[in-house]
Formats: sequence, structure tokens, C-alpha cells
Amino acid sequence: MTDLEIATKLTEVEQRGKANAHRIEDLEKRQGNLDSLVTSVAVMASKQESIETDVTEIKADVKSLTCKPGKRWDNLVEQIIWLVVAAAVGFLLANLGLN
Repeated sequence: MTDLEIATKLTEVEQRGKANAHRIEDLEKRQGNLDSLVTSVAVMASKQESIETDVTEIKADVKSLTCKPGKRWDNLVEQIIWLVVAAAVGFLLANLGLN
């Protein structure tokens, strides 16, 4: 190998080294961006779990609130029935005692 061939090869290697250095810098930037993205996705997943828990609690609260008037009505009807039964029993007892 001549000095000219060695110089040519050395120049090629230097150019390839510079090109590789630029590519490595670009890859490092991309890796940094990917790391940031992974962190963001992890934070979003954590927040989503929190939101899911909150939504479940809210649904349970809404369900109990919507059932409340129905329960009140059921209690009122039950008390009216007991009142009618008690009045009927009282009437029967009063009539039996008067005869």
C-alpha cells in the first residue's frame, strides 16, 4: 500500500467516523425523546387509574342517590299498609269487644 492509498483510506475512515458521530448524536437525542415519552405514558397510566377509581365512586354515589326516592316511596307504602292493617285489626277488635 502506498502513502497515497493509506492517506485516502485514512480520509475515508475519518469521514465515516464523523458521519457515525452525527448518527450517534441523533440516536442519543431520539433515545432521550423516547425516554421522555415513556415517562409521560407512565404518568398518564397512573392518572387514568386514579380517574377510573373516581368514576367508579361517582357511579356508586349516583346510583345510591337515584335509589333514595324509590326507597322513601317503598317505606311510605309499607307504613300505609301497616296503618291500614292496624286500623282493620283495631276495628275488628273493637267490634268483637262491643258484641
